[in-house]
Amino acid sequence: SGRYHDAFVAIFREAGLPEDLAYLPHVESSFQVAARSSAGAVGVWQFTRGAARKFMRLTPALDERLDPVAAARGAARYLKAAYDDLGSWPLAITAYNHGIEGMRAARDRFGLDFARILNEYDGRTFGFASKNFYKEFLAAREVAKDQATYFPEGLVPEAPLPHDRVRIDRPTPAIGLASRYGVPLHGLVAINPAWTSRAVRGSSLLPAGTEIWLPEGTLARIANLGKRAKTPTNFSR
Repeated sequence: SGRYHDAFVAIFREAGLPEDLAYLPHVESSFQVAARSSAGAVGVWQFTRGAARKFMRLTPALDERLDPVAAARGAARYLKAAYDDLGSWPLAITAYNHGIEGMRAARDRFGLDFARILNEYDGRTFGFASKNFYKEFLAAREVAKDQATYFPEGLVPEAPLPHDRVRIDRPTPAIGLASRYGVPLHGLVAINPAWTSRAVRGSSLLPAGTEIWLPEGTLARIANLGKRAKTPTNFSR
């Protein structure tokens, strides 16, 4: 979680949502980038293909479900829509597992009484996972916020991702990005898990607005090259 938590917090803060929502991947995927569920949910934020089409980019070249930061923005959009619809965070967070329509049906029967919903709602797919999802979120948040108590032997989180990030302003082939930034294509593919095989082969362009990960220091290197090119050479006799 150390690789992504600060970035996720910033995304929810920017969206005007509770920053603690950044703890949700502890429950969804344990922060595993390549996580896949039996229901077809993918990535750290466990989006299905249908939900991804509504809340993030899913194109022949790009599956943002596999980019933890892009998917976090999709999760922020989903959770805002759920809260605006349902009117409470326990319901909105449970909707992340059970679906907004399912929790709307529960709210229409029991209002915002979350305890009654857990005890009495008998929706067909409202089983163990959905009933316990909000509790698991609260538990994960408590542990993450009080690591000294729960991990007295010490816990060293991974450092935040060191890569640079840029947004492209026009449809671009992956090989073109490799050439532009002076990075081998295989190096870009390794740190951009959202690129599909069609993007890597060059049969589909990455769409305008796509955010691209670059190796750390790439932008500084390019900026320094630009400065050198503009600096006149002084000759002395």
